[in-house]
Amino acid sequence: MFKKNKSILSLLCFASVLWLNGCSVKKYIPEDELLYTGAEVKIENEGEVEDVKNIKQQAEAVLRPEPNSKFLGMRPGLYFHYKAQQENPGFINKFFNKRIGEEPVYASDVELNEVEDIILNRMENKGFFYSRVSSAMNENEEKQIAEAVYTVNLPKPYLLENYEVEESDTIGVYQEIQNSISETVIEPGMRFDLTELKRERERIEADLMQKGYYNFNPQFLIFEADTNQYNNRKFDLYLRLKQEVPREAAIPYRVEKVNVYPNYVIDSDSIQRDTVRLEGKNYIQEEIFFRPDRLDPYILIEKGKLYSPEDSRYTSRRLTSIGAYKFVNIRYDEIDSLMTDTSGVLEANIFLSPLNKRSLRAELQAVTKSNDFAGPTLALTYANRNLFHGGEILNLTGKFGYEWQIASGDDRSLSSILVGAEADIIFPRMLFPFDINFDNDWFKYSIPKTKVGVGFNYLSRSELFRMYSITGSYGYLWRANRFITHELTPGSINYVSLGQKTEEFEEILRRNPYLRQSFNQQFIAGLLYSFTYNGMVDANRTHQFFVNANLDLAGQLVDLISGGGDEEPKKFLGLEYAQYAKLDTDIRYHWKVGSDHKIATRLFAGYGLPYGNSDIMPFSKQYFSGGPYSVRAFRIRSLGPGAYDPSNSESGINSYFDQAGNVRLEANVEYRFPIINVLKGAVFADAGNVWHTQDVEDLEEGQDYNEEYIEKGRFGSDFLKEFGAGVGFGLRVDIQNFIIRFDLAAPVRTPWLEEGNRWRFDYDDPVLNFGIGYPF
Repeated sequence: MFKKNKSILSLLCFASVLWLNGCSVKKYIPEDELLYTGAEVKIENEGEVEDVKNIKQQAEAVLRPEPNSKFLGMRPGLYFHYKAQQENPGFINKFFNKRIGEEPVYASDVELNEVEDIILNRMENKGFFYSRVSSAMNENEEKQIAEAVYTVNLPKPYLLENYEVEESDTIGVYQEIQNSISETVIEPGMRFDLTELKRERERIEADLMQKGYYNFNPQFLIFEADTNQYNNRKFDLYLRLKQEVPREAAIPYRVEKVNVYPNYVIDSDSIQRDTVRLEGKNYIQEEIFFRPDRLDPYILIEKGKLYSPEDSRYTSRRLTSIGAYKFVNIRYDEIDSLMTDTSGVLEANIFLSPLNKRSLRAELQAVTKSNDFAGPTLALTYANRNLFHGGEILNLTGKFGYEWQIASGDDRSLSSILVGAEADIIFPRMLFPFDINFDNDWFKYSIPKTKVGVGFNYLSRSELFRMYSITGSYGYLWRANRFITHELTPGSINYVSLGQKTEEFEEILRRNPYLRQSFNQQFIAGLLYSFTYNGMVDANRTHQFFVNANLDLAGQLVDLISGGGDEEPKKFLGLEYAQYAKLDTDIRYHWKVGSDHKIATRLFAGYGLPYGNSDIMPFSKQYFSGGPYSVRAFRIRSLGPGAYDPSNSESGINSYFDQAGNVRLEANVEYRFPIINVLKGAVFADAGNVWHTQDVEDLEEGQDYNEEYIEKGRFGSDFLKEFGAGVGFGLRVDIQNFIIRFDLAAPVRTPWLEEGNRWRFDYDDPVLNFGIGYPF
């Protein structure tokens, strides 16, 4: 423990020295210079100006130059730059200067007049014509720093009175523009805003392109503002087409020909290929690489339809989602010989460049677990793409792992062997045992996929047990749009067989009927549904949301098929089956508070209800708490249930088997910030626990049981008092969004301690977590 505390103390000392040095840049500043610390914008308005805060942000956005960055009041980038300029800078200073060094920004570098002009231009673009901007440099000779202050005097802005489209000789396109005005973003009473005018031109262009105007460009539209009719800062706005709009831009285009190349090789020589015509499209390939009837549903571009960029985008996305193609390129060529005065003609060429048909991936993992097991796991995955010439993907995975317990708490050497094999095939379409007709508009964004999978796992825990499991699933995966994903598995089967058991493990089961019953029901068959809303795909948004909800229902269909006999427990094909309903929700909110700075939060709630044939949730379906993706101050599976103290386990063995429940509540908050290049940092706080809903009355009369486990682990009205909580800091290596994460955390609230003594910061007993990816 002394070594651990000594290491933490050394780290704190290094940080303190760096902080003191980072603040001591004053002695390096030349005598005739002042360090520029930034600028302030003051708004003075001569009338009633709405949204002053936004106007101020617009002015602040154009301030130049950027001052030297600060971190916790220090300027490490500037400090290491100065140190690197010395005669003998040393390796450390040169290294950090290369990584985070910054050239100094002095007050003499600031061109006040130029910034004034830029601010004035920005204000006029926002409708504040005849604004005035003045500036001054506030200097502090003693501290050798200076700050710029810009004062913006705003008059009353110009407000829109009327907006209309001027009539044009180009009848067709003029009428389409006139029709689109009902969707305009420009409204009477709004302030003159150049940004909004640009948005309006882009909106009209998108609307015209969607109606076939292939060659239209927003530069063909021009706005004119007229203030002559008013004397109170109002204006009329007119939109018109420029005189020199070319004929090709003013007519709609139709698709006359669609050519699809399912096996296109870039820069390939021209080879005689066969052409198959299907649904008005030409499928051109030397031999059948991809069946035209399987590929055709993915293509929304059709002969006779008006040109539509939306159809092109959706077609490209749908074809890419198949998983068989590396590149999808859609090119339109104009057929001049067929063009008339009122319409143009296009030929659409879809070039599809396939991925390698077969691939083999090996993955070696070094695994450490909270039950003190550690060891390597090797996984090999073989993939065969486009297996039946319809985009099908076959994945075969085999894995082998060996772990040993490095600190079991006694003189025994426990080990674990894991052997598994999985096979799944993904069909890029919906497969049903009977015909179902769907509205094509449902699947315009993407076509659902069907996934069929089977798996086998063998687990051997030395001196405990052997376990075999067989899984099978049949389900569908569908992306409704760029944010929402649905996953439905109507057929899910899991058979678990607990094989040879040692006397020691039998004793564990005897002392914990809750655990024993969770292993009894070996057959789980049911339905799974998962809904995901991922607003984090928009990485630049200030506020980002993520919601994942999962529903797991087991035993209903099996009970119906078996007829629900009088035997207790009920069986199907000689196997005792589980019945339960399980629902959990994971809600996340991320708030970007600056460039590469983020506050991330997460709430998780889950509940499993055993019923009918089940008194206890199956062990594999229970919740656990603690670990690198949960409450990080506690090891995996070491927290809970409730106020249960795992050190009181009478099994004489690590108690992680016991610490599970059918209720889980957790909350997390984390502040993430950059440090140096790919190295990121975080400080965080976690809280949560798991509970069970088992009562003593539910146990068989005369049955032996762990009274403390049943009583202290049950979910009740005092659940808030039984939360475990911890705080910590972390380091993350971010290499092109591949995250390697190290989090060091210590408990601040331990639920199994006596009430009144649970709030205790155990900084001398931290937990180091290793993970891949962010925890939430």
